Amino acid sequence: MDFKEKILVLDFGSQYTQLIARRIREQKVYSEILPFNVTIDRIREFDPKGIILSGGPSSVYDKDAPLPDKEIFSLGIPVLGICYGMQLMAHTLGGKVAKSAKREYGRAELIIDDDSDLLKGMAEKKRKVTPPILPLLRGGAGGVVVWMSHGDRIEKYPKGFTPIAHTANSPVAAMADKERKFYALQFHPEVVHTENGTKILKNFVFDICKCRPKWTMHSFIETTAQEIRAKVGKDNVVCAISGGVDSAVAAVLINKAIGRQLTCIFVDNGVLRKGEAKKVEETLKKHFHMNIVCVDASQRFLKKLSRVSDPERKRKIIGNEFIRVFEEEAKKLKGVKYLAQGTLYPDVIESVSFKGPSAMIKSHHNVGGLLKNMKLKLVEPLRELFKDEVRVLGREMGMPEEIIGRHPFPGPGLAIRIIDRVTPERADILRKADAIVLEEIKKAGLYHEIWQAFAVLLPIKTVGVMGDERTYENVIAVRAVKSVDGMTADWAKIPYDVLGIISNRIINEVKGVNRVVYDISSKPPSTIEWE
Repeated sequence: MDFKEKILVLDFGSQYTQLIARRIREQKVYSEILPFNVTIDRIREFDPKGIILSGGPSSVYDKDAPLPDKEIFSLGIPVLGICYGMQLMAHTLGGKVAKSAKREYGRAELIIDDDSDLLKGMAEKKRKVTPPILPLLRGGAGGVVVWMSHGDRIEKYPKGFTPIAHTANSPVAAMADKERKFYALQFHPEVVHTENGTKILKNFVFDICKCRPKWTMHSFIETTAQEIRAKVGKDNVVCAISGGVDSAVAAVLINKAIGRQLTCIFVDNGVLRKGEAKKVEETLKKHFHMNIVCVDASQRFLKKLSRVSDPERKRKIIGNEFIRVFEEEAKKLKGVKYLAQGTLYPDVIESVSFKGPSAMIKSHHNVGGLLKNMKLKLVEPLRELFKDEVRVLGREMGMPEEIIGRHPFPGPGLAIRIIDRVTPERADILRKADAIVLEEIKKAGLYHEIWQAFAVLLPIKTVGVMGDERTYENVIAVRAVKSVDGMTADWAKIPYDVLGIISNRIINEVKGVNRVVYDISSKPPSTIEWE
């Protein structure tokens, strides 16, 4: 993506790394994440206006601590270190890092000593410090709540730096070398728990790096459409339509770029939601007059999945089978040389594991299941976008809310919500239960308040009594979460009466289920999906 004003984030393994990039993009400045060990030549090629060093689980004095090329400090551009990034900066530039006498996790009171630059405006809304904490803080003027996650601290700051904030446990909770435009924070400004944390990032991006808010969805559409036309030329493209928001938005964007050169293939893999194929086909044909070929491959997929319990194998099987179907269908078309997918930026990051950066939680079928001998080249227009940005993009292109406002749906579909083996019977049970969950949430007016809601079929049976007879049938778990970006999530507090209706309907209307439970786990430590 060719944007002149960019912020580079180097990933050292923090689960918050993606949030940093997202917070910057929210300010209409393009930001991209690269691994900590990226070459200095690649960084020069990226040509950032500033660099942010993320947090991470390591200690700088560990034997195998992740370290970047030291030349990043000789590029003449601003650098901001966060948590591990701060300790790395101190360690590399001549300071001293040591174990904290007391580890600091969660909320902490930050006392700002110098708010003239990076921390400008952060203390606009100060919280009153509670009496037990007040005696521990130097200055006694009250502090700002920040989010800490570290076991090390700066014992000696490097030459040229000045401490600009502290906490009771961290004498140097923030430091700055204003001449070289190097800044560092022990806390995480990117998380919502830090008061005015976004203000810090804005100060860095706009005041220190001198970026301008030029990156918008309108500019993204125009730039990406040009890139697609340049890449594809006169060749034809086959686009994978899965039923989710991502693939639909990708298809509309590509259609905008090359029109009739695009043929969309919708594959019924047997693990879609109720009425999915018909709804998507009608919507895209009606609103965008797109070429769509519908393929019923449900039996083919279900046969491959019938003896598979491992979720990673399910993802790989579905991913591989998707590609095979597309290649088979593409052979029936003339001039097709490209396969389009709705791969998103988190898919790319979470599916690539390398020493130090964000740990791989799970592979994604869009990037983890591709065939090594695939004959079609890839077009992935959403590869640099987060989920919420995709929705903004879809609305910018005039897509109906019926598609754009839908809850996220995993590429492997219901297969990863059927814990254990996938069979036609179990898929049908879950499909019916899932439809009831969504129907009742919509009736209650809760659908758009919830990030994602769905049913899960558990691999256990329980005893029940129905019609004065003993039953031994399946358990359905209902999962509903609230989130901003899917990176963190809390379980949704659905009213008891709504949950009661959902449970009653599922047990009465879905044959083979005699118990419904509600998942009250947050992410982290749990994931949103069960597999």
